[in-house]
Amino acid sequence: MSATTPPAPSSDDWDSFAPPPAGTHPPLDAPEYGSTARRHPTRPLVVLDPATADGTQLTGPVFGDDAVQAGDDDLTVGPDGEAVGQRIVLTGRLLDASGRPIPSSLIEIWQANASGRYIHKRDQHPAPIDPNFTGVGRTLTDDDGGYTFTTIKPGPYPWKNHHNAWRPAHIHFSLFGLEFTQRMITQMYFPGDPLFALDPIYQAIVDPKARERLVATYDHDVTRHEWATGYRWDIVLTGSQRTPLEEEEHPA
Repeated sequence: MSATTPPAPSSDDWDSFAPPPAGTHPPLDAPEYGSTARRHPTRPLVVLDPATADGTQLTGPVFGDDAVQAGDDDLTVGPDGEAVGQRIVLTGRLLDASGRPIPSSLIEIWQANASGRYIHKRDQHPAPIDPNFTGVGRTLTDDDGGYTFTTIKPGPYPWKNHHNAWRPAHIHFSLFGLEFTQRMITQMYFPGDPLFALDPIYQAIVDPKARERLVATYDHDVTRHEWATGYRWDIVLTGSQRTPLEEEEHPA
């Protein structure tokens, strides 16, 4: 009996979001996460008719070989030397609900440095800035939906949600689909972080299995001898096992 090759993912794979099971995603207005009171919509959303949308919104992005430069996926190399901190290799696959790979998708990441500091004028907490760590990277998924980044493990950092509030170490992910209107943002955590129980953003996801889908797995096969430890994290776009997204999380 010959196997049947499933059809390649299409634009519909980015749009076919069935309502998630109860408790899988947090409410848009999460009381323990103070800034959601200012961010969440208070009026009904305006639905745009794709037939009347600007054509540029529906025909791009088209990512060619020159859209991502060599080295964009390595955050450990700075303008004047190597970044400071624990080097890690982060790899995984971008998948649909059926486990089919999503190829040629632009993945962008941004993160704090090893001291928990972003290079941003609004981040002024007293931790050192690493001049050789920009904290941003990007890559295109391959034919198997795979991606790989080499980076520095970020540190936790304080935030002003409540007294003595600290965010667990995490990396933000941005995923572009087949159109400019298809952009998804989420974040990835590291296993065993003691701040999980204290983080209102992470805890706003009531279903513990859904929370676990935001946590990478340590994978010794991904490590590089005497160079970097390794983590694996797959991103699922649709279905009951989909990865929670920022539209539903509002992560900081």
